Amino acid sequence: QLVESGGGSVQAGGSLTLSCAASGTWYSNFCMAWFRQTPEKEREGVASICDDGKTMYANSVKGRFTISQDNAKNTLNLLMNNLKPEDTAMYYCATLVGHLLTLERRPYRIWGQGTQVNVSS
Repeated sequence: QLVESGGGSVQAGGSLTLSCAASGTWYSNFCMAWFRQTPEKEREGVASICDDGKTMYANSVKGRFTISQDNAKNTLNLLMNNLKPEDTAMYYCATLVGHLLTLERRPYRIWGQGTQVNVSS
């Protein structure tokens, strides 16, 4: 089970940190990711990280967002700096078993319920 938190409203240029708490049975070989979705767009991958620490970012967030994991706490985080109005979306965390560093939606099998981020100009 995945539970996101940390969403909210912020002005452009501000920062937010999203967290995703994981519970249940976990494997040593896994990757996790953050996705986002708006009513107008399909769900898109934002950032991903695997158990070996390798990361991948969407071009739209490179240099502004940082994904990290705390394995001791089974928590995935997303630090979002210099937020823009176009970052407004529902943000979801997801995980897949295995080692596949990807921002494609299909491989991810377990999803959280989402947390809303609103960025005003």
